[in-house]
Amino acid sequence: MFAGIDHVGVAVEDLDAALELYAGRYAMETAHRETVEDQGVEAILLDVGDSHVELLRPLGPDSPVGKFLASKGPGLHHVAYRVGDVAAELERLRGAGVRLIDRAPRTGIRDSRVAFLHPAATGGVLTELVQPAQGVH
Repeated sequence: MFAGIDHVGVAVEDLDAALELYAGRYAMETAHRETVEDQGVEAILLDVGDSHVELLRPLGPDSPVGKFLASKGPGLHHVAYRVGDVAAELERLRGAGVRLIDRAPRTGIRDSRVAFLHPAATGGVLTELVQPAQGVH
């Protein structure tokens, strides 16, 4: 069951310029900054109420976000929904015939467990499921 929107991911070419917009002009507070090697990104989470905006800079052109930027340019990359148990939710969705990118959860930012659903199954929107690490919101 989806518990809420965890974050909206935004692909950017320049993290400092994006941070100036979101933290500087929009006055969003930086919650966390991390390089996630497995996903090929440097990411910054900014607080927006109980949710976040996640700024994503690719570590290279062959990473998923690097390929996204090359084909679509900067902008909305994905929507992430918070779930209590990402493995159970993947199993439920698989049983419902939803096309998955990840068949099993992997480690995401702040030691969360994450998995992606294919945009072809979600109305064209790359969708992430996020199970936050215990004690993290």
